[in-house]
Amino acid sequence: MILFPAIDLKDGQCVRLKHGDMATATIYNDDPAAQAKAFEQQGFEWLHVVDLNGAFQGQSVNSAAVGAILKATKNPVQLGGGIRTLAQIEDWLDRGLARVILGTVAVRDPDLVKQACKAFPGKVAVGIDAKGGKVAVEGWAEASSLGVIELAKKFEGAGVAAIIYTDIDRDGVLTGINWDATIDLADAVSIPVIASGGLASIADIVRMTMPDAQKLEGAISGRALYDGRIDPAEALAILQGRATAETRP
Repeated sequence: MILFPAIDLKDGQCVRLKHGDMATATIYNDDPAAQAKAFEQQGFEWLHVVDLNGAFQGQSVNSAAVGAILKATKNPVQLGGGIRTLAQIEDWLDRGLARVILGTVAVRDPDLVKQACKAFPGKVAVGIDAKGGKVAVEGWAEASSLGVIELAKKFEGAGVAAIIYTDIDRDGVLTGINWDATIDLADAVSIPVIASGGLASIADIVRMTMPDAQKLEGAISGRALYDGRIDPAEALAILQGRATAETRP
C-alpha cells in the first residue's frame, strides 16, 4: 500500500487548490525540487506530480520544475497535466518519469491511451477525475457525460498501470476520501486504483489498511501533509504494519 505525497505545480511553485479552482491556490513551497527531496528523506517511496497549468492549457508548462524534481529525487515519479500525445509521453519517459498520467485524453481519445500502453508497458496510468459522479476534463474545467466506471471499463485489458481516481468535490478541503466510490471502482475493474481527493487525517491512513481497501494500490496526500495534519513517520508505519494497535486512532 503506497502513500503518494503530491506536488501540484502552478507557475513553478508547489501549491494546493480547493475543488480544482486555480484561484484558490495556496503556495506551500517555491522550490519543488527541495520539496521532492524532503519527501524522499521522510521515507516516501513514490512521488505524485501534477502540472496544473498544463492541465488547463493542454501542454506541459512546468517542465523546468518537473525536470528539477527528477534530478532531486531518486524516487519514481508519476506526472499528470497536459500530456496529450504519444510524442509527449515518450519525451517524458525518456526524461526519467516512472509513469505518465493521462486524463483528458483518456476521455477524448481512449485509443491513444491503449496505443501508449502497448508502446510503453507499465508506464501509463489513467487519471479519472469526477464531479458529481461524472468525469471532468481540461483541468476539471469541463464536465463530460461519462460515468467513472463506464470510462474505467474502456481500459480493461489495455495494460493501464493504474487508475488515479479523484473526487473533485473533496479535493483540497480535507473532508476525507470518498471511500465508497473509490472501492466501488476498484471492485468494478481489475486495474489497480489509487485514491485521491480529500485525504485528511491519520484516520484515512488507517482506513487504507481495512480489508475492503486492500485491493487499492494506495492513496495520494497533499494538503494534509503540508499542513502537518498527517505525520509522515506515523502514516508510513501504519501502512507498513509497524504501528501497534495502541498507537492507532
